[in-house]
Amino acid sequence: MIKLEDLEVYKVALDIGEAVWTTVTKWDFFNKDTLGKQLVRSADSMALNISEGYGRFHFAENRNFCYYSRGSSFETSASLQKDFKRNLIAEEDYKLLQDKLKFFSILINAYIKSIGQKMTS
Repeated sequence: MIKLEDLEVYKVALDIGEAVWTTVTKWDFFNKDTLGKQLVRSADSMALNISEGYGRFHFAENRNFCYYSRGSSFETSASLQKDFKRNLIAEEDYKLLQDKLKFFSILINAYIKSIGQKMTS
């Protein structure tokens, strides 16, 4: 069985959460308290849901929590769009995070498809 920490999708989700945290901590109080908290929660939820599903040790539940994770990635993307339009995030950082989210989408979809599949060597 593959360890959670070895899953690329989990590593990318963790990375996105840390990048978002680093970005939001630079904002003023009002922006942190409004969009900032929501953005951090949705970004952190990506890795946390993968972890919870993995720990359930049941294919259907794991898949379900991965669907939540995927939904959180869409919420994170939408929040970043709002942040960018409100000049809270630089264009370069915005594009970098959106690219990471696109990569995450590819990984989470592949992971969801693989859950429950028998591994052959």
